[in-house]
Amino acid sequence: MPVYNLKINGKSHDVEADQDTPLLWVLRDHLDMVGTKFGCGIGQCGACTVHVDGSATRSCLLQVSMIKDMEITTIEGVSDDISHPVQQAWKEIDVPQCGYCQAGQIMSATAFLKQNSNPSKSEIRDAMSGNICRCASYNRIEKAVELAASKMS
Repeated sequence: MPVYNLKINGKSHDVEADQDTPLLWVLRDHLDMVGTKFGCGIGQCGACTVHVDGSATRSCLLQVSMIKDMEITTIEGVSDDISHPVQQAWKEIDVPQCGYCQAGQIMSATAFLKQNSNPSKSEIRDAMSGNICRCASYNRIEKAVELAASKMS
């Protein structure tokens, strides 16, 4: 089985895995980074969202053999102490109900706000539309993204 050297959350990790193993399972099963969640396995729900070179990416669709020399950031790498403005906004607005989708939601929001620091409500809604929340916390998610944008500016 091949060994892959992956840069995740600023650290180098050697992982032995089949070349077609999704990054999601490398993170969860090989590296015990369980903040990234399995939702659907087909890239539709957003629960498994991570950053690949700064872009929000569905880790269930990305094979480990495809990520050579790429920088991966997971929810564990957003901040050590939950001090990122998006995380703070999530707490202030009290976004989660069940919480299952929240890591993916936060990863999508942080990537989006890095690209657009002063979004309109419709831009927030469009940017977050790829992440499903089964508890339907969409209004609180949008408010948290709005608050995070104000904190970041």
